[in-house]
Amino acid sequence: MANRSRKLTPKASKLNKPRAGAMKRVAKNPQKKLKRESWLSSMLAMSTTGCAIAILFISASLIMAFAWISVLFIFNPDRVSWLNKILPAWAQIPLGKHERPKTLKQIQLDLSKKNQIFGEPLPLNQNTETSFLLPVFQQRANCQSDCKELVELRVYELSVELEFKSQSENYYYLATQLPVAGPEESFVTSPWLDETLEPQDISIPLPLTQVQRFEGGTPSPGVWFNLRGQRHQETGAFAYGQIVYYNPERTNLLQMLSWTSPNGQLPKWQQVTGDSTKELVVDQTVGLEPHLQVYQVKSLRLFLKPIQLEAITLKSPALKDYGYQNALSIARSGLWTPAFEWLKFIKKQRKGVLPEAAQAQMDLIRLHSQLTQTQAQKIWASPSQQVLADLIDGRWGKALQVFEVSPHNSQEIATLLKADKKRLWNRTAAALRVNPNRREVQAWFALILAVQQGEGHANSWLKAQPKITKENLDYIQGLLARLNGEITKSQISSQIVGTVQPITQVTSSEWLQANSTADLKLTDNQVWYQVEVSAFNDGKRWLNSPFENLNPPKTDAAKFFWKTLGITSDPEIQIVVWLPNGEQQIIIAAIKAVQLRGKVLRLLAAGPKIPENQNDVLQPKPLALTNAALEWVQPSPITLRELYQQNPQGVKVILSSVWQSLQESGEIVAGAIPTFEEMQEKLGDWPVQVIDLTNNAQPEIILTISPEAIASLNQSKPGIPGEKTEQRRDRTIILSDSNEVIYTDFTGNDLQRLSAIAKLSGVQSLALLVENAHNYSLKRWSQKNQRFE
Repeated sequence: MANRSRKLTPKASKLNKPRAGAMKRVAKNPQKKLKRESWLSSMLAMSTTGCAIAILFISASLIMAFAWISVLFIFNPDRVSWLNKILPAWAQIPLGKHERPKTLKQIQLDLSKKNQIFGEPLPLNQNTETSFLLPVFQQRANCQSDCKELVELRVYELSVELEFKSQSENYYYLATQLPVAGPEESFVTSPWLDETLEPQDISIPLPLTQVQRFEGGTPSPGVWFNLRGQRHQETGAFAYGQIVYYNPERTNLLQMLSWTSPNGQLPKWQQVTGDSTKELVVDQTVGLEPHLQVYQVKSLRLFLKPIQLEAITLKSPALKDYGYQNALSIARSGLWTPAFEWLKFIKKQRKGVLPEAAQAQMDLIRLHSQLTQTQAQKIWASPSQQVLADLIDGRWGKALQVFEVSPHNSQEIATLLKADKKRLWNRTAAALRVNPNRREVQAWFALILAVQQGEGHANSWLKAQPKITKENLDYIQGLLARLNGEITKSQISSQIVGTVQPITQVTSSEWLQANSTADLKLTDNQVWYQVEVSAFNDGKRWLNSPFENLNPPKTDAAKFFWKTLGITSDPEIQIVVWLPNGEQQIIIAAIKAVQLRGKVLRLLAAGPKIPENQNDVLQPKPLALTNAALEWVQPSPITLRELYQQNPQGVKVILSSVWQSLQESGEIVAGAIPTFEEMQEKLGDWPVQVIDLTNNAQPEIILTISPEAIASLNQSKPGIPGEKTEQRRDRTIILSDSNEVIYTDFTGNDLQRLSAIAKLSGVQSLALLVENAHNYSLKRWSQKNQRFE
């Protein structure tokens, strides 16, 4: 064994012994060995660093992913609900109080459990399935009409999570919601209240019943909605509501402002100022007094509310210019047209350039001026209405001409001035501050002083004016003399309506005169008129032709008629004639005699010659009426398209009834009635009026159709060469609040036309002035017979 060990030892030593050649190479190049060892070390270090970076990157990514999921879980757990599909039951993500996405049926069921009503979803973009606004209603207790009250707005968005995206039905999650409460009654009625009245201590909120999206031309980005309600009263329907804005960038709903409109007009987006962005216009006009609220969209530096609606006001002048400040002062008093003319001059002086705020104020004044000018250019049947329209527009001289036409005009206008609640006073006072020496304005200020504080105050004020001339003083005192004893006179005024025609021969023995010894003679430039009385008020009630129970005494019958008809103190009667261009011309005639034959009552009157009616078919018959007989009622018109937004069911019935009436009367070709969409496309822009005619606090719908409108429906109807188009006049159809036709001009004989709507003295309900084949008649609604009689 020892020998074997010894043999092995040399072999081992031989193996461990380096070769001589290698030793020599290493010895010759030691740097090469060092480089190899350095390269191996570098490769090992790089491999270790790469692994560390990869591990660090993966760890950071996981941390960020978990952080993002945590943020979603905190603020919107529904967005991570998909994890529940891959997590075991014990690790499911709790969604807490946040609602899971639901289908429309599930949303509707949830609302029903809360006694709430699912409204009509309104789109927030072109694709309704992506997102929508849901109005939520609640049934009002003890309610007879408009019983659904809006209580909340919700925005739902389509769920795109894998858990719900794969379902057969769309699932929506609640993105945002806004509780809704109607405006206070005191705010809604504020435009009607007298400034001298104290505000009510207790006010209740009025319900909002409808939601409408503003379409086209609204400021972007975002969607604007109009929440509105309506209340009916004797003078018609007034509207109120709130403007709500949906901000898609913040996914929130913002209530921007509350609004009210005495005339029932809805807010609209309209180009008012010079820039490209439209403004929101709210019409608060009451009667002839224009009042428009204009709101501009202004930016805010708030994250959740980036914009607001800011009203253009005239409280603070936008220019430090004396003339500009005076112009705004008279505009605030209601003299819109004079103010606008002044501002146009100032702008011209500034080479057509005004600061943005000043231009906005000027545009607001221009908008009001357009309304007052339109009113003043109309021809009114009542002198007091004509004078009121002229004074509101600052037409002082024209208004004085109406005042001076006749004693009757002076008396009626004096009554108007006496009832004035500072609106005319403020205008005249503002005009005098600007130009205290203008005679026409001085005259109106003195007239208002005389009727409200006495003629002594008016004369004292006139004599105190430093620069008034004797000529002007005499002129104005002459106007004041017209008021003597007429303002406080308590005589019964005549209230007569009838049809008039000129006559050439008069036999005195056929007529009853107040003075039987006087002769029936005409003065220069006068002609005789015969008035067939349609209706009159005997001081107690209105009587209509034929007059079956009118029994004058055998002795002194003339005195009986003069007293019964009220012409003892008021013998004047107006004759209204329509010119070929559609304008009215009014002359004043004097009643000279009375005649009763059978059941027909006639008056004999003398007055200037009226223009001859050139076309009996197209022009209404001349109308005779005393000044106190009627008060014209002219509801503001809206289009059928606008009415559809307020009363969809009513408009559907209207369109069907109108189309059927046109077919039955032969105006359009008979056949199947088109679809509602087709009729709305053709008739949507036709104007209608809404007013209570049956005295039940619910408005009726009045549609007046022009021949041109009817002709437009027959454009596709083939015409016969050489055939003359039959000329016709406007015709009217009236539908009740239950959508039934209660009046129509489309009768078989085609011999009646609605001429006007009027309020009669001492009568609660309104009346229709209807032109028949030979005369006029007044028709009022009969509650008993449910028709106009």
